[in-house]
Amino acid sequence: MSVRNKYSVLLPTYNERRNLPIIVWLLEQTFKAHNLDWEVIIVDDGSPDGTQDIAKQLIAAIGPKNIKLYPRAGKLGLGTAYVHGLQYATGNFVIIMDADFSHHPKFLPGMIALQKEGDYDIVTGTRYAPGGGVFGWDLKRKLVSRGANLFADTVLQPGVSDLTGSFRLYKKEVLQEVIHRTESKGYTFQMEMMVRAKGMGFSVAEVPITFVDRLYGESKLGGDEIVEYAKGVLSLWMKV
Repeated sequence: MSVRNKYSVLLPTYNERRNLPIIVWLLEQTFKAHNLDWEVIIVDDGSPDGTQDIAKQLIAAIGPKNIKLYPRAGKLGLGTAYVHGLQYATGNFVIIMDADFSHHPKFLPGMIALQKEGDYDIVTGTRYAPGGGVFGWDLKRKLVSRGANLFADTVLQPGVSDLTGSFRLYKKEVLQEVIHRTESKGYTFQMEMMVRAKGMGFSVAEVPITFVDRLYGESKLGGDEIVEYAKGVLSLWMKV
């Protein structure tokens, strides 16, 4: 008898009170429509805007079996948010995505189906394959992002078209192993995870996604992040 798969969504949040109800509602609709077993684990980094109050309301409305909140005292970085959330995940698959609505849950069924089809260790969403794309960015930001990915791809050669993407489906034990080996904590965290996963011999498949710039709040990418990213690529190249 085959074991029923369960999908744990890790949702790191910081000041996402307006986006959180929408993304959680869409996740619930998507999983229910496809008759999947699921949970959403919200890891909030001490948001001052009341994100945790919204999370508690969602727990009351949808139920503690499906919605869980594990807050932290302050902003400690994306990498450590995933490590924190992962210890509470009860699914045998873990989905990482952004809470700011830039990743639409409608792509999850395709990612899940592809994973089943090839028994892949990781399925990653890509903006840069045919059928993928970015909406809401000006030309400069698109060029920076594309250039950043091409730069990383040339230096690191991981064979993945969207290294900086953060919409991924992992087998839980694979994520645990990869995250344990990953050293970066900031913006280069996603990239290092993928480079390490490929280096460790895990199988990776890609699904085209459309990325939509965040609905509410401010983007976290600026000039400083671009410099940090370039440094991160080069230090990864020396390490991995």
